[in-house]
Amino acid sequence: MSSDFYKTSILPFAGIIIKLCRAYTNSQEDFEDYYQEVCLQIWRSKDNFREESQWSTWVYRISLNVCLTLLKKKKNNVQHFVSDAITAEETEDNFAFSEESLNVLYDAIRKLSEIDRAVIMLYLEEKSQKEIAEIIGTNPNNIGVRVKRIKIRLKKILDGEIN
Repeated sequence: MSSDFYKTSILPFAGIIIKLCRAYTNSQEDFEDYYQEVCLQIWRSKDNFREESQWSTWVYRISLNVCLTLLKKKKNNVQHFVSDAITAEETEDNFAFSEESLNVLYDAIRKLSEIDRAVIMLYLEEKSQKEIAEIIGTNPNNIGVRVKRIKIRLKKILDGEIN
């Protein structure tokens, strides 16, 4: 992959790629694997971009699809996917898992369905309902209601009312 392509076409979107990868992984090692695979797939599919949407939407969609595909592969290979499986010692010095308050939020987000994780991550990235719907592949009218339900569920998870 050329460093110019990375700098111009991936790096500007690294924030959301990192957030999506983190929402679907439980360890620094998995996170790094997901991030690398997302970047590779963006590079491999760049010639398929038809400019029917913005480049950012294309990047988000590829990122989400890669994360969901890798998660499904992991679920097929492992009996359990437990969000609290990593210890504090394992995450202490890792840049993507270093802030405790963020770890609590990501633990709660990991308890959501795969699609709800994507919706809330894009919402937190301040994407419009239309953009979220385009990336997820659904109707924009459903996104507002879905976000409200996700927020309520996250609050209950964070308050310990539900697992």
